[in-house]
Amino acid sequence: MPIDATAPYDEQNIFAKILRGEIPNRTVYEDEFALAFHDIAPQAPVHILVIPKGRYVSWDDFTAKADDAEIAGFIRAVGRVAREAGLVEPGYRLLANIGVHGHQEVPHLHVHLFGGRSLGPMLAR
Repeated sequence: MPIDATAPYDEQNIFAKILRGEIPNRTVYEDEFALAFHDIAPQAPVHILVIPKGRYVSWDDFTAKADDAEIAGFIRAVGRVAREAGLVEPGYRLLANIGVHGHQEVPHLHVHLFGGRSLGPMLAR
C-alpha cells in the first residue's frame, strides 16, 4: 500500500531493518552514505535499490534535512552503482517513487536502478 511521504520516519520499515543488519540483502555497494542491493522482486534483468543510510522518508525529506555531504555522497553512490553494474551504456532508468500518488511503498527514500534491456516508455497515457 502506498505511504504518505510526509509521515514521520518508521524505524520498523524494511530498509531500516536491512541497514541494522536484521534482514539480509545482496549488497552490491556500501559506503558511509549509501547502501545498494539487488531488489528481491526484480522488474528488469538488473534492478538495484540504493538507499541513504540516514533516516529519510522521501526525496523531499532528504533534500530538506540532509547535509550537503550526505546529499553529494548519496548521489555519487547512485552514479557509482550504475557505472559498476555496467548500466551507463546502453542506458538505464533511475526512479524514486514519492508518496501516495508516486506509489511509494517503503517509508525510506530509495532509488531504483533498472537496466539490462530496453525499458520502453515511462508512463502509459
